[in-house]
Amino acid sequence: MAEKACKNCRFIVSEGGKCPNCGGTELTDKWSSYLIVFDAEKSELAKKIEAKMPGKYALRIKA
Repeated sequence: MAEKACKNCRFIVSEGGKCPNCGGTELTDKWSSYLIVFDAEKSELAKKIEAKMPGKYALRIKA
């Protein structure tokens, strides 16, 4: 399965049809560029995209 991004929180999901971060089911494969967050508390970029947990987040989600 191709990686998909959650439209609600941008978290990249590699398997399953539900986002483990927010529980959302609206996933899309139309995304580009990603950010890997190791420590959401210390990362300024993670705060900017409102990332709450470690993982991969899409920076651009196409409509």
